[in-house]
Amino acid sequence: MSMSCKKILVVGAGLSGAVVAREMAEKGHQVTVIDKRNHVAGNAYDFVNEYGIRVHQYGPHLFHTSNDKVVAWLSRFTEWLPYQHKVKALLADGRHVTLPVNKETSELVGKENVLDIFFRPYTQKMWGVELEDLDPTIRQRVPIRDDLNELYFPNDTFQALPKAGYTQMVKNILDHERIQVQLSVAYDKRMNTEHDWVFNAMPIDEYFDFKHGPLPYRSIKFHTTTVPIPKVLPTATVNFTHSEPFTRTTEWQLLPGHGKNPAYTTLTTEEPCDYKDNHMERYYPVKDSGGENLARYRRYEAEPKGNVTFIGRCGLYAYLDMHQAVSSALSISQGFQKVSPF
Repeated sequence: MSMSCKKILVVGAGLSGAVVAREMAEKGHQVTVIDKRNHVAGNAYDFVNEYGIRVHQYGPHLFHTSNDKVVAWLSRFTEWLPYQHKVKALLADGRHVTLPVNKETSELVGKENVLDIFFRPYTQKMWGVELEDLDPTIRQRVPIRDDLNELYFPNDTFQALPKAGYTQMVKNILDHERIQVQLSVAYDKRMNTEHDWVFNAMPIDEYFDFKHGPLPYRSIKFHTTTVPIPKVLPTATVNFTHSEPFTRTTEWQLLPGHGKNPAYTTLTTEEPCDYKDNHMERYYPVKDSGGENLARYRRYEAEPKGNVTFIGRCGLYAYLDMHQAVSSALSISQGFQKVSPF
């Protein structure tokens, strides 16, 4: 099959869209990337504020993986600062204990109390459901340990942050003579007819006008503040165990390469909510224990799509970490080239 230059549209300038765009451009295609936001990098977008502190606008993004292929691909576009993330949980009596729950944490609170202190209230706040109603694979992402490990991602062989930030890394990925980026541009289905193929990261249920019903998502409201104190938290992120709506706070300059201000520090506190209560901002697909949401997604997935391939968390209705988003985008774009309809 001929792989001569074709017009490709990528909807979404986040990690998934940027990877697909670069892969298509390097294969000789002319790529247009659009995003309804006024910036690239999607939810990984970061910036340096007026205090010289780098802030992740949509919450902390911590790159960790054991996928050497993903690391090698991204390393073409960024240098790295090694960083092994540690998290503490704040108990009701003011003590800070290690997360994921390790042997010391279990002994401090009592093994019989672990689920009720660390998992049940977090699940209710984060996912809006009882612990028993959440897909077990979500709970297993942060397993209880029987050792003294203090790392949040103890099993990943590569843990680091982009030296110049995620936004710059994505800008570097999109910096190609055959890629054009258009920001503050909303997708319209009429664009399909103007391009040979479309890679679309928008919510798949929205694309099909919710014909099978809306897919549920959780969102996050971010409360960012700067205080005239050099340092506040014992670790970059502290989780809360109380029943209030907030789940965690991140102190940005405790991450390497995120600035050092001797007089001020910037913190972001997260408040989970339904996406309908946060300007329709969809962050996390909800995996219920009964599988009803996945079944609904499968009905959307089975719909005729024409010249459209869905990508990313919302397009695939999948809970993807950053390395998984990159791996998925590489697999989709490289697989597409092998069976190209062109």
